[in-house]
Amino acid sequence: MFISSNGNFVFSQQNHFIESRNIPTEISNKSDISEPQKINQLGNKKIISLSIILVIILSFLFYLYYQNNKLKEKIKRKDIKQKILLNVINAGIDSQEIERKKIASFLHDNINSLLSSVGLHLNAFTMQNNIKSEEIQKAKSILAEAHDLLRDMSHEQVPTLLLRFGLIYALEDLCERNSNSSIHFGYSSTISTEKRYTEKFEMKLYFIVTELFNNIIKHSDAQNAEISLSEKQNLFTIMIHDDGKGFKTQKLKEAEGFGLNRIRARIKKYKGTISIISKENEGTAIKIQVPLPH
Repeated sequence: MFISSNGNFVFSQQNHFIESRNIPTEISNKSDISEPQKINQLGNKKIISLSIILVIILSFLFYLYYQNNKLKEKIKRKDIKQKILLNVINAGIDSQEIERKKIASFLHDNINSLLSSVGLHLNAFTMQNNIKSEEIQKAKSILAEAHDLLRDMSHEQVPTLLLRFGLIYALEDLCERNSNSSIHFGYSSTISTEKRYTEKFEMKLYFIVTELFNNIIKHSDAQNAEISLSEKQNLFTIMIHDDGKGFKTQKLKEAEGFGLNRIRARIKKYKGTISIISKENEGTAIKIQVPLPH
């Protein structure tokens, strides 16, 4: 094997060529390594961004869930308070009506009976002894007046007509008794006066109508009012309207002082409804619907 200087020169050139060829290979390898890193970094950024967005969305959903539960609890507490208030009102109304009945029964069955007995004995004594004394006549008139006062008081507590003849008859009588030269109460009914309901049901509705009539007399300045009664689809319906001064329905809460809160409590206890339509200087219309007792 012959090695010349030219060969060495050629060998050197080959080495130089190989070295020159190796440089771009290393550079390209470096470029190939940096590209995956860039892709990985970009992917990591996307994951971080998506994670942040997901956290924000979850936080917002949790906030909505928390607020929703808070609102539900508030509504629940309000409903409980309202139920307690209604129970207290109804308990007071029930006890009041029981006391009314007791007082009416006591006045009618005891005091009135005693006064009647005294009057009978006094009449018998004066007739037997043929006594005509001015003092005895005064005593008789005082006894008669006391008897009438107690009878009226008993009637105001629980009307005898209501207990004996029922709600329909008693409401018709109520219209007649409240009518005078200042206001007239009209009456109409598709229900027979002989129809009877449970005693408790009749007492509740009678005192509701009585309270509404008192409101009309005291506050409406009406000249005419009318009540109509009907039964339909297992509902007892009462319609009351007047031609008084009315009031703004937006200010209905101010009218609660007229006893409407008590009326609402009574009606709600029987799962009934009450609607009030009123316009200033155009009167008021009230509709009450209560399920019939079984």
